Amino acid sequence: MSKRVLLLSASAGAGHVRAAEALAKDFATHPAVASVEHWDMLKYTSAVFRHIYSKVYLDLVNKAPGVLGWVYERTDTPWGNKGTQWMEKFNSGPFIKAAKAYQPDLIVCTHFTPANVLGWLYSKKQIAVKPAVVVTDLDCHGMWLVKHVERYFVALQETKVYMEHFGIEADRISVTGIPVDPIFRTPRDKPATRKTLGLDPARFTILVSAGGFGVGPMEGLIAELLKLKTPSQVVAIAGKSEDLKKKLEKLAAKNTTGPVKIHPIGFTKQMDEYMAAADILISKPGGLTTSEAMARGLPMCVANPIPGQEERNADHLLEAGAAIRCNNLPSLGWKLQNLLDTPGKLDAMRTAAKNFGRPNAGKEIVSTLLGN
Repeated sequence: MSKRVLLLSASAGAGHVRAAEALAKDFATHPAVASVEHWDMLKYTSAVFRHIYSKVYLDLVNKAPGVLGWVYERTDTPWGNKGTQWMEKFNSGPFIKAAKAYQPDLIVCTHFTPANVLGWLYSKKQIAVKPAVVVTDLDCHGMWLVKHVERYFVALQETKVYMEHFGIEADRISVTGIPVDPIFRTPRDKPATRKTLGLDPARFTILVSAGGFGVGPMEGLIAELLKLKTPSQVVAIAGKSEDLKKKLEKLAAKNTTGPVKIHPIGFTKQMDEYMAAADILISKPGGLTTSEAMARGLPMCVANPIPGQEERNADHLLEAGAAIRCNNLPSLGWKLQNLLDTPGKLDAMRTAAKNFGRPNAGKEIVSTLLGN
């Protein structure tokens, strides 16, 4: 029997949405699937709720990351967020109505908020199926633990062990990795990809990402990279921030001499190609960015991770040997130059990144839920 599949995300940051979009492509190719729909739950909630989840979140990332870290730690109480759950249900009337009307055969959530609301609907017998949940960070925050979930998909065995401790049966947790777009499975030749993107095929290539929303201390970071002695090219992704892109273009125009060249890029849908072209990624370690980089075997330099989930993601990358971390921006240039001057270190990081990566995570999730 053909299945109607509903994928649910929430646009609090770009990662949850990208994970659902990636899964949609893998579900669409499965012979048992009749249709696939992806909804951003926040589009079905009240304006105040959307503001809290999106605008306030980004403001905290940019202006008060320490507050965000405090909130993360304070709410990391498995099975203990009843107040928050009540608020989610209260503000989700249009979403609840739409979900009940759609009545899918299979539901997969890449954010805990729709999972919580749908689990509650299932308990009230208002929908026929329990949701499956894809955890989109390497670690599992307590908010991801919600009742009436059919199955969890996580990035690491350690995460599975942690969740088992809080009463989730082992056979309901699959270690698949975090789903990334199927394009990340396609092999790409590094020099040829650089040439296609208008880059020097022979130069050491640094990819700097401010994320889809253009957040983070990009200008100061680029200024530190200009101190490198090794001939390099820096591809600076400004995301959706036009203001940041203009600032980077001015910085590039001033920097016409020296060993480091700057290539400012705005919002792009070619991150797969840029990651294939790069030798190292400097970025905040969000769950999706990390998974995409590892799928490409691309080592990371973690810069200014957000306290909470990004710091935990960084810990896992460092433990695996797939990343270095720069805690103080003025030492970034030295840190990268030291990496380049240490024989074999970057190659070892590439190997570790490749071993860490799970480019087939989406296929594994679909196969687990629907069979081969």
